[in-house]
Amino acid sequence: MKTIDELLAEGVSGKRVFVRADLNVPLDGGTITDDGRIRAVLPTVKALADAGAKVVVASHLGRPKGAPDPAFSLAPAASRLGELLGGPVAFAADTVGDSAKATVADLADGQVAVLENLRFNAGETSKDDAERGAFADELASLADVYVGDGFGAVHRKHASVYDLPARLPHYAGYLIATEVGVLKKLTEDVQRPYVVALGGAKVSDKLAVIDQLLGKADRLLIGGGMAYTFLKAKGYEVGISLLQEDQVPAVKEYIERAEKSGVELVLPVDVLVSTEFPDLKAKAATHPTTVAADAIPADQEGLDIGPQTRTLYASKLADAATVFWNGPMGVFEHPDYAEGTRAVAQALVDSKGFSVVGGGDSAAAVRTLGFDENAFGHISTGGGASLEYLEGKTLPGLAALED
Repeated sequence: MKTIDELLAEGVSGKRVFVRADLNVPLDGGTITDDGRIRAVLPTVKALADAGAKVVVASHLGRPKGAPDPAFSLAPAASRLGELLGGPVAFAADTVGDSAKATVADLADGQVAVLENLRFNAGETSKDDAERGAFADELASLADVYVGDGFGAVHRKHASVYDLPARLPHYAGYLIATEVGVLKKLTEDVQRPYVVALGGAKVSDKLAVIDQLLGKADRLLIGGGMAYTFLKAKGYEVGISLLQEDQVPAVKEYIERAEKSGVELVLPVDVLVSTEFPDLKAKAATHPTTVAADAIPADQEGLDIGPQTRTLYASKLADAATVFWNGPMGVFEHPDYAEGTRAVAQALVDSKGFSVVGGGDSAAAVRTLGFDENAFGHISTGGGASLEYLEGKTLPGLAALED
């Protein structure tokens, strides 16, 4: 795929450059709680603006139902982008309507505009090729060149990600080029030992990647809500912990495969439990109890890995040459259940190997818990995209940038 450096070498002064970014940031009301994804696209936007392009930034945010919804407006993201760029950023109140057309038409060379949430138009996410294509045609009328830099969305076959690049000269932005380069280090000529730590809520979200990793990784460490389905598959009582009962047979099969293939599959040996899920806003103390992983009381739920497991997982990460981590070890948003996630993050920092934090909640946890982002080899902006790449899937947004 052609890169932004090639585009800059060709010259962009005076050209309208459509940058498909990923500004899908978490919001508390109108306040951005983690601006990592906005900062990730800054190098691309700044390079284009500095070269005299008229930069049109577009993104989705959340899951509006194909119509405008103030709760999912990109206005806060546009404002934050302006702060980070150190200059004004225009904001269009729609995606392809009168406001978008006027906003783009008013751009001078080197100026930046952000369009309203792409998902306010049903054509963005439509499964109908014609409807999606019609929206892509309207977006294409706003630009001369397309730069794909929204890595967090490249696994979606959406109009701005998949259909639009076919209608314009297209290039990969700095973020996508970096993300793809990092993922190749996890799939091609991997340095060993290769250790993968997987957490998060649902084991079903990770089954396909576990299937692939059983033939590639040396060790798999399992935590988060998904761990309780593994513990159930081992025959343990998991109380009222998060459990996907229908996935137990598949998990049993993976446990057996790991043993046969020589992959070390490591599960929690102790967990923090409570009788109820914590209030994540009040963050009042909950006084959890630590129990062995095979002794969870029937009326309690596991909410984090315990101290013995933290030590165990840190030891399993210590000698890694390559580490991929996706998914928190517990309910890290509450201080009572953040130590498991903190321990894994610290182990990655301490590791001398190449460490990759796989986007989504893991990236948010790193920042929430106060870690220096530069202490990690790479923090991905796309958890779902990273996982699908590791599964070996063809990602529509990457395929669309190929020539």
